[in-house]
Amino acid sequence: MIEKNVSSIKVIVSRKSLLLLFTMTSTLFLMSWFFVLHSTSQPQSIDNNKDASSSSQDSYDEGKCNKNNEEVVIKIFMYDLPSKFHFGLLDWKEKNSVWPDIRGAIPGYPGGLNLQHSIEFWLTLDLLASEIPNAPKASAAVRVHNSSEADIIFVPFFSSLSYNRYSKTNQHGQKSRNKVLQEELVEYLAGQELWKRSGGKDHLILAHHPNSMLDARVKLWPATFILSDFGRYPPNIANVEKDVIAPYKHVINSYVNDTSTFDTRPTLLYFQGAIYRKDGGVARQELFYLLKDEKDVHFSFGSVQKDGIQKATQGMRSSKFCLNIAGDTPSSNRLFDAIASHCVPVIISDAIELPYEDVLDYSEFCLFVPTRDAIQGNYLINLIRNVTKDEWTRMWNRLKEVEPFFEFQFPSKEGDAVQMIWQAVARRVPAVRLKMNKSKRFSRCPSTTTSDVVEKSIHVPSNFW
Repeated sequence: MIEKNVSSIKVIVSRKSLLLLFTMTSTLFLMSWFFVLHSTSQPQSIDNNKDASSSSQDSYDEGKCNKNNEEVVIKIFMYDLPSKFHFGLLDWKEKNSVWPDIRGAIPGYPGGLNLQHSIEFWLTLDLLASEIPNAPKASAAVRVHNSSEADIIFVPFFSSLSYNRYSKTNQHGQKSRNKVLQEELVEYLAGQELWKRSGGKDHLILAHHPNSMLDARVKLWPATFILSDFGRYPPNIANVEKDVIAPYKHVINSYVNDTSTFDTRPTLLYFQGAIYRKDGGVARQELFYLLKDEKDVHFSFGSVQKDGIQKATQGMRSSKFCLNIAGDTPSSNRLFDAIASHCVPVIISDAIELPYEDVLDYSEFCLFVPTRDAIQGNYLINLIRNVTKDEWTRMWNRLKEVEPFFEFQFPSKEGDAVQMIWQAVARRVPAVRLKMNKSKRFSRCPSTTTSDVVEKSIHVPSNFW
């Protein structure tokens, strides 16, 4: 009897031991999975191949960058190109240095419509400023001198300025200075080990004016371009997946201390500019004939000549809505003039691409109207008249919040256009690295090299430097 009880006790103890062992094993298993999942969910920096585009909408809170976005710093290696490619185009003379000393006076940039494509000027200044110790500056991008540390290789060619100033051939029919500079730039890059290493995939080239880089872009297409739109680019050369859209610099002054209201802006709809345009701009003339007799609509021809900018400033500031219609290309600086004036943009441009649209919802402060609808009878004017005072006020308030994202200034400040462009470039870095890493799969094969993308054997011309 005693032996039987002892045997029963042994069975009970054995079962309890097994139960305890099973419980401990299960607990340890669950804890190990918790730590694995927790470690893989931690955010990483650009240096650790962070997918900067994930959760991009969380990067903004009421128009302000959050802390996670502020910590992203993109490292830029900038070529020390001869000054004739950048500040020399502004008549700056070298003084034993490739770059001007920006701690003093910086070279002036020509005004008027030249300013609208001056992005190259502001970005280059920001990189130079990033090297000045203790200088007040934002920190979205820093210049590094060791290319192995860099996320992106920056090509400091002021291509828009080159086009605006030097695209005309001389009286003897020789090549324009703009075309010569593009040819020399292609030859220079083709000879660089950095270009050969990646085939140009990690290079950043500015071509904001639609006609800039027309000759060189066919050979430099693997690089990331900073553009105003894709209107004059075939998709195999430039596209929204590869390249970055940057805003124009508005040519009218910002509306500081705007206390206007729905009722104090008497003009319902405003447009002033070229009415008869080619390509996608045919809608302008059709809308002109539809709207010209509306008593509270201003639709007239205008330019920057004489007091054109002043008239546009007054007109936009006294209007509730401002038309942005496709012209020769899908975009124009008119949109950014409207934003600076807090005049709600009405965008009629089906092929337009907008800056930072992966993180910024333009529908909060713009109206988008398909061209086919806009040119149908009274469709457009009725649509605008049906926007209530409260709806307009909400969009007007949002315009004032996002306006700083489109301001170019030096020194650059957190959340301005320069910093927003750098952040847009940073969001391209993971995709660039993916392409580069894939291209290395067969790098040991002797049949092809990345330098074949431009030229197999090119020498830098003797007059380059």
